[in-house]
Amino acid sequence: MTNSHDSYHDDPIELKQRKSKQKISPIFALVLLLVSGGFFLQTTLASNISLSSSASVEFGQGILQSTACSGESQLALTPNSAFTNVAGAGSYKFSSVTVSGIPDSCWNKDFTINAYDETSNTPLALFDSTLTSAVIYNNGGTFSRGFGSTGMTVASSAGTFTATFTVPVALASTVFRITIQSGAHAPSYGVGDTGPGGGFIYYVDEAGFSCGTEFTSTGSPTGGLCHYLEVASAAVWSDPLIAWSGNTNTSVTTSDAIGAGYKNTLAMTLQSSTADKSGTASRAYTGGGKSDWYLPSKNELNQMCKWARGQAWTSNATVCNNTGTLNSATYGASTAGLVESVYWSSSEVGTSSAWFQYLMGGSLGGNQNTTPKTSAMFVRPVRAF
Repeated sequence: MTNSHDSYHDDPIELKQRKSKQKISPIFALVLLLVSGGFFLQTTLASNISLSSSASVEFGQGILQSTACSGESQLALTPNSAFTNVAGAGSYKFSSVTVSGIPDSCWNKDFTINAYDETSNTPLALFDSTLTSAVIYNNGGTFSRGFGSTGMTVASSAGTFTATFTVPVALASTVFRITIQSGAHAPSYGVGDTGPGGGFIYYVDEAGFSCGTEFTSTGSPTGGLCHYLEVASAAVWSDPLIAWSGNTNTSVTTSDAIGAGYKNTLAMTLQSSTADKSGTASRAYTGGGKSDWYLPSKNELNQMCKWARGQAWTSNATVCNNTGTLNSATYGASTAGLVESVYWSSSEVGTSSAWFQYLMGGSLGGNQNTTPKTSAMFVRPVRAF
């Protein structure tokens, strides 16, 4: 993630709709992203528009000020509406937005689009029930969905993109202002992608989860929630078959939760620093130059099992099972190189036992169970960010 002091973030550009002499319905205003310190809108852009309605909205005259990634170019932002039909009724929804005229100076930036009603400064929900920001990443002139924008597709062409909401939420009649901002790109990853630590992304939660040394909402490397779990690659890590801890007769008070593994592992190593145990071995790994690798919690290990066996994610609570094939290519796990055996988690049961998971097939495949901490199990480090 980009550090806050490196972040580039413009002031949002917005153009409110002007009422014509006739009474009009509140539909959309055409929005322009102006890219110089001060710029007059060209009169050729001043006209009336109509979006799925018999009424029209005037736009175009005015002065806006901004600095943006596009220098002296002007970007045209065109909102679109679509009729959503339901039994006995229906309504026009803000369904998509097109931005064109994007120059090369906007490469590797994120565009963030929001919409507002007539009186509030709180963004309207646009898609996926509650999401208010449409984030589009400009990857060297190719546009794609940015982080946190599930429920949206992006059509890309030269200097232009159209973001379409799969299930639009905002009524066209409530949208009075649309804003667009450009800023530093927030990297986003998909399941199976190579992570910043050189491993594989096996779990994504765009809403975020607590993590870090204290299992808090500020535990990520950038000081916020974590969104990803990354597992070490077999190309640089060989799973050892070792005991849980050097001290197996005292409870260390761990958690099963996703994101809790780092705190669990630190508690394990604080209790016993014996080398070549599941906790100390995980913490000693520094793949990708990262020092925050740890032994996964029970629930983090369960998500890894589902990924490795090619099982589609349905919920965090769904337990891995014996379907699929270990190191399946279905979700990018083909080079994970996990062993057809049992793996330790960092979640204990009591003073002498801890949770583990079967990654092999057969009747026990995918199941989780407990065993004495002195048992030898395989170990694979993960990290959250």
